[in-house]
Amino acid sequence: AISFDCAWGVDYTDSLLSTMQSLDVKCTFFMVKFWAEKYPDEVKKIIEYGHEIGTHSKTHSYMSKQTAEQIDFELNYSCNAIEQITGQKVTLFRAPYGDYDNLLIERAKNLGLYTIQWDVDSLDWKGIGGKEITERVVNRLKSGDIVLFHNDSDHVLDALPLVLGSVKNKGLNAVRVDELIYKDNYVIDGQGKQTQNA
Repeated sequence: AISFDCAWGVDYTDSLLSTMQSLDVKCTFFMVKFWAEKYPDEVKKIIEYGHEIGTHSKTHSYMSKQTAEQIDFELNYSCNAIEQITGQKVTLFRAPYGDYDNLLIERAKNLGLYTIQWDVDSLDWKGIGGKEITERVVNRLKSGDIVLFHNDSDHVLDALPLVLGSVKNKGLNAVRVDELIYKDNYVIDGQGKQTQNA
């Protein structure tokens, strides 16, 4: 699954959507509340293109340091903001910085959210070039993985078509996160990987 975290601008978002449309690929965007509220037209466009939206928290904070009440506040407010824009219920959550613990997972589950980690970090946020991003992702990628990109990183547009081409060459299909994850009878390990119970 290809996924994007959205917490900054939108300079490349339209081009990302056009690229994925031309390649017939759907993905998942995880949005921080303030990003969704600042760019509601982009949020609606993402839905119109058939992509999936999850929450990335209210304030992009380290949530493993929060109380149950603070976690609920972050998740409720971010989901409500997204749902008011899209008219669709949010069911996925990715913690900022990949920072989570059992309490966070439990609180998210109580609110009807599946907590999502990533398997392959593109490191696009570091400003590395498209070729380097592509090599990093493709060399690590295997069936069942979730790849982390950011919608407004400098070279994501250079890398995405190359990554998607390599995915197809490997015989893999890029899908939305909700098509990939287990939704019942599973556990999440310390690296954020789901394992289905026997």
